[in-house]
Amino acid sequence: MAELTNCPTCDSIFVKNAFRDVCEKCFKEEEKQYDTVYAFLRKRENRAATIPTIVAQTGVSEDLVHKFVRKGRFNIANFPNLGYPCDKCGSIIKQGKICENCSSTLRADLKTFQNEQKRAIEIREKEKATYYSNKD
Repeated sequence: MAELTNCPTCDSIFVKNAFRDVCEKCFKEEEKQYDTVYAFLRKRENRAATIPTIVAQTGVSEDLVHKFVRKGRFNIANFPNLGYPCDKCGSIIKQGKICENCSSTLRADLKTFQNEQKRAIEIREKEKATYYSNKD
């Protein structure tokens, strides 16, 4: 859904949509930087480059390289040392939004929460008083 907002880079007003999260001017600048990074990575000797190496050699910011990787603009299979930070802990991942450790922690927390809910229901059921009457 289109939304009128300020560009996070230059603060100008633009229409944000599913495909573009910066204004036209910044989008063109990002495309130039993408071409710079892609040209660097296309060289055989640079295919195993890490993100700090890419930043040092191309001058493109680390956040922008992460953005390119997160959006899937580079084929991770061809560039084994590329990744982007986990949304929760910041460790480098290659797919999804959170790393395996954070995912397993969340699963364990969810299971604990579900067990607590189940136990609370059982306690409520036990606390319900049963009333028996003798009818003549």
